[in-house]
This record gives sequence, C-alpha cells and structure tokens, in this order.
Amino acid sequence: MTNAPLTRRTMLGGLAAPALVSPAVLGLSGRGARAAAGGPVTIGALSDLSSAYADISGPALVKSVQMAIDDFGPCLGQKARLVSADCQLKPDVSSAIARRWYDQEGVDAIIDLPSTAIALAIMQLSAERRKIVLATSPGSSDITGKFCSPYTTQWTYDSHAMAKTIGPAIVRDGGDSWFFIAADYGFGAALVNDMTQVVQAAGAKVLGTVRAPLGTPDFSSYLLQAQASGAKVVTLANGGADAVNCIKQAHEFGLQREGQRVAAMVLMDTDVRSIGLPIAQGTLLATAFYWDRTAESRAWSQRFRALVGRMPTMLQASAYSQATHYLKAVQDAGTRDADRVMDRMRALPVDDFYVRNGRVRQDGLMLHDMYLAKVKRPSESTAEWDQYSLVATVPGSEAFRPLQGSACKLV
Repeated sequence: MTNAPLTRRTMLGGLAAPALVSPAVLGLSGRGARAAAGGPVTIGALSDLSSAYADISGPALVKSVQMAIDDFGPCLGQKARLVSADCQLKPDVSSAIARRWYDQEGVDAIIDLPSTAIALAIMQLSAERRKIVLATSPGSSDITGKFCSPYTTQWTYDSHAMAKTIGPAIVRDGGDSWFFIAADYGFGAALVNDMTQVVQAAGAKVLGTVRAPLGTPDFSSYLLQAQASGAKVVTLANGGADAVNCIKQAHEFGLQREGQRVAAMVLMDTDVRSIGLPIAQGTLLATAFYWDRTAESRAWSQRFRALVGRMPTMLQASAYSQATHYLKAVQDAGTRDADRVMDRMRALPVDDFYVRNGRVRQDGLMLHDMYLAKVKRPSESTAEWDQYSLVATVPGSEAFRPLQGSACKLV
C-alpha cells in the first residue's frame, strides 16, 4: 500500500458530489430531506451535559452557541438552528447521535466534542458524510496532526500548545524534575507526550507517570506515588472535575508544604472557583482566553454571565467564536457545501473578542496566541471572578506545532 496524501478525494473514497445526489439517495427522510433541500443551516452541539466536563463545557457551552446564532442573524436567508445532546463521554453513543443528526435531522456541522476519542470517531463519520466538525473542547494535537481531516477545525487549544505555554516557564523557575498524574485516555496521553518533549528539551527530567481512569474520585494512591518520586513538579495531565479533585487532595496530602509544585495543564475559571483561591493560589496554567483580558472580552463575558450566571471558561468563549466563524463562512460561500465552507473558514480572518489575528491553517488548526496565567492570592482578588494574573503572552507561532513538523497529510 502506498502512502498517498490524505485529501478530500482519498478520504471520501469516491463519494459522488452532493449536487448530483438526491436526499433520497443519501437515505435522508423527514426533516433531514427538508434540510438538505434548503432548510436552515443546522449546528449540533454534542457536549458533556452530565459528567466530568459538564462544568467547563456542557450546558453553558450550548447556550454560548445559541448566543452566536442569535447574534449572527439570518444565514443563507434563515436563522440557523441549534440541536444539542449529551454525549455521555462515550464514543459509541456520540457516533449514534451524529448519524441520526446527519441522516435524519439535516445537521450541517457538529460542535464541541469533549474528548479526543469522541472527536476522532465523529471526524471519521463526518468525513464520510462530508460534514463539518467544529472541535472546541478536545485537546489532543493529533486531531490536526496524524488524524487530521479536511472537514475539521480545532479552535481552542491542543496538548502541544498547553505544554509550550506552561512547561518552559516552570523549568526556568527551577522545576527540573517532573512526575505526571494523567487521565487514562487519549487526551491524557497526548498531554504527557507533548509536555515530556517540551520539558526534556528545556533540560528537565521526567521521573514517572501514573494514569487514573476518567472520573476517579480518590487520587490518594497516585499522589503517594508522586510524593515518593521526589519530583519538584507534580503535573496534572487531566481536566474538569478530575483536575479539581486532584488539586484539592494534593493540598490535603501536603505536597506543596513539602516543596513540590502542583502544575495543572488544563485548568479553567470554573475549576479555580471550585477549588478556591486559598488552595489554588500560585498555580500556573495555560489558557487561550481570560474574560478580563480586554474591554471586548469583558463586555461579551458580562453578557454570558447574565445568561448563565457565571463567567465563561475558554471552551465556552471559544464555542461562540467558532460557531460565528462557521456561520460567516457559510454566508460568505453562499452555500452549506462542506468543501466550499471549509475553504472560506481558512480564508477569512478570525478577529473577535476571543482572539485577534487568528487564522485557520490547512491542517484545520486555528492559530492564535496563548497565555500563561497565575492564580491570584485571595488578597490580590478584587471581585468574585477576579482569579488570574496574565503573566505572559505566547505567540501562536511559538505555542502551536509548526506546519513543517506536522504529521497531517493535508499539509
């Protein structure tokens, strides 16, 4: 077998052009057939509505996408439609929902996808159907690397960018030995792999890794191994409720008192709120967005807070930006055809409250700046959600893996 480049033609295996295929041939019926014939542009939000990531993405992310649709107004002459479902953090459940959306409900694009395994499953299905994936929450750099698709954009962050944003800063500050507590699935493995490469290149050593199942309530055995390693930096390659529980329990075990630094690769505003500043203070983290960074981000975040009751995470802000850019591309292309819309998504600049001077690369990655943040001490915080100090800006060209080093066959 030859190693042919992954193109739209090879991914689709000769699928006929949509202009030549009727809804009946595609197996569409009911609402699906009506939508294919010219109904409203439809976005499906496939999110974690009830599990480990419900707080950082979840129902509030769905509301953020609805905000984007409401603010955008008519797209191809009609207001876009939003449908949503709970992925239950299960790839098989997610795939079943996506098939129903595509085949029966006329969904044109799916947004969010809170885990790497779910994202990869939906990306494969969407390439077969020639539908667009708006990957907001999954963070593996493989999504726009070796598993890249001509129909996927990755908007918020990836494991390489998180590692490049936070890793060198900690090594420069004396963190020359590392131990990982990682989520035992694709995203955790990608975080460990990317951070290991970054810190080793900066001169640090990795002394070990333990993997905890998603949703682990008790991290005591993993924290004991981290303590025993003697590593100066105990790094959490997880997120959401897992990161919150692990940081709280690390404090109870006294890791910081004994001189070990706890670093979180993925920590968000709602996580810090759950942990509390007295415990989280001083934690370094990488982020793509902070609500208080600019006048525009503050204005949008206050609108979001009035709707949801709290400030947005970077995922929830990102979903608004990504959905808006998708609708702009559809409107600009004058069609919902996935190939033409993706061409416009790559061509149009991304310039909004979320990011300045962003652009979608050929591999689907939205290139933008990342920020190194530090959780404030309680005495430094002046308001309920005043939680971070932005320490440094890392240009997107430095944070994200360059195209020259990409395994994406579209490049």
